[in-house]
Amino acid sequence: MTGSRIKQETVLFDVADHVATVTLNRPDRLNSFNHAMADEIDAIWHEVKVDDDIHCVVLRAAGDRAFCTGIDVREGAWWTDASVFHQEDPGEILGPKAQHVWKPVIAAAHGLVGGGAFYFLNEADIVICSDDATFFDPHASGGIVSALEPIGLLNRGVPLGDVLRWALLGSEERISADTALRLGIVTEVVPRQDLWQHAARLAAEIAARRPLAVQGTIRAIWESLDLPASVARRMGMSYTHLGNEGGPALPTERRIPRVR
Repeated sequence: MTGSRIKQETVLFDVADHVATVTLNRPDRLNSFNHAMADEIDAIWHEVKVDDDIHCVVLRAAGDRAFCTGIDVREGAWWTDASVFHQEDPGEILGPKAQHVWKPVIAAAHGLVGGGAFYFLNEADIVICSDDATFFDPHASGGIVSALEPIGLLNRGVPLGDVLRWALLGSEERISADTALRLGIVTEVVPRQDLWQHAARLAAEIAARRPLAVQGTIRAIWESLDLPASVARRMGMSYTHLGNEGGPALPTERRIPRVR
């Protein structure tokens, strides 16, 4: 399967060895998203969700300069012609968890990572970046409310003070790759030339695991963020019963853990 059923004008989509590779492909616009990209991402998340051959996803971006810089300001918002009570935030389309995708997503970010790019990062399961990545929020510089992206960062455990500073200082405040690692925005920083290969290596390892166990793990953890602790534990137990039914016995062999 190569994703031929998906329109690929702004996003490239390919599946091999149970790993879907999604590549934002508007490098001339710093991979900013527009209506066309949102529609393609929407279709891709649906395909990922329903295709049992897909066990894991790598989300990356083409070009040298940027992973994504948010919405394409030249084209602007495409949803404002609808009634304010019927407008959907683009994050409902771009984010995999908003689309109920419970398959693991590894985001590999490089270069400029700004604003609406966090719709992708905040709902990825593993976020890694290259050593040249810089993270910023342009909303304040444009006089625009910054709410959903920073709320997503808070949900990922980024400290409140750092989120507020990032959101209030606008484009002039750049978070380096090392600082992003310290804050928990990313879990690993790798040399730029190794970024895609390392993401693919992580995805291959996860894709080799039992899919039901992986998906049950992801769903239990993400849904727990919206639940009281006692309810989250009960839900987690239910996913344990569902995901482990008919599965293999617990392994008895000992494996040497990876040191990061």
